[in-house]
Amino acid sequence: MAFSAGSGSGPKADMNVVPLIDILLVLLIIFMVTAPTPASWINITLPQRSPNPPENPKEPPPPVSLKITSSGEVLLNNTPAPMATLQAQFEDISQVRTQLLPVDEQPRIEVEVDPAAEYEVLAKVLARAKNARLEKIAFVDQTPQ
Repeated sequence: MAFSAGSGSGPKADMNVVPLIDILLVLLIIFMVTAPTPASWINITLPQRSPNPPENPKEPPPPVSLKITSSGEVLLNNTPAPMATLQAQFEDISQVRTQLLPVDEQPRIEVEVDPAAEYEVLAKVLARAKNARLEKIAFVDQTPQ
């Protein structure tokens, strides 16, 4: 089967859209230039540099080690911590009961999770840490180097 390219006899019915695209781009630029700028500005108060830095910065508290084994056991500073008492231990660390420590004074919780451990145990531990308002949580990589 052979097809012919229609080499000639008759008018073409194709529409040239290039001039329409040019007109649309010119109109878009005109609307972008003439668009009004926002009438209400947002005021932001930026922190100012203090002329005198603090003389005696506080030493951060030592980090708290938290390990989750493959059997689901939770070790807080290398001592077993049952899931029932973990919330109270986290609250003691963050001192929620007596006074709420600022974030910079909270100890860092270094979480080390066995790769074979269940995610559900980790989720429960992190939920208890969040409820105790602990915010400095770091995951420790246990792969040998």
